[in-house]
Amino acid sequence: MRRAIFSAAVLAAAATAGAASAHHSFAMFDRSKEVVLTGVVKEFQWTNPHSWVQLTVPQPGGTSVEWSVESGSPSSLARQGWKRTSLKPGDAVTLTINPLRSGQPGGNFVSVKFADGRVLGRNSGSAPEGAGR
Repeated sequence: MRRAIFSAAVLAAAATAGAASAHHSFAMFDRSKEVVLTGVVKEFQWTNPHSWVQLTVPQPGGTSVEWSVESGSPSSLARQGWKRTSLKPGDAVTLTINPLRSGQPGGNFVSVKFADGRVLGRNSGSAPEGAGR
């Protein structure tokens, strides 16, 4: 009986471990590269499990591309000095990201530089320019 309970517990742990590690995989991002995007915040989604920045980036010829940038959870961002109002629609910013491996316009957040020179990074909170990278 003990063996059956132990086996069931091991199987349950193994079944949920795969789902947990898959959720936290960064394999879709090329973390060996950083791309710098200058544009205007369309939307900042302060949501669980990850926050998102929708950034409109102007292109040559007058067109623009919307980039979707994934960031941390609201609770982890708040511990780093973020607020739900840290990025507002219309803010002109420069985002540094790890791009998607697929080449699509998206990536994983590294840092944001505001027009006034402030920088927020994924692990640095409010930091001097270049910190937290």
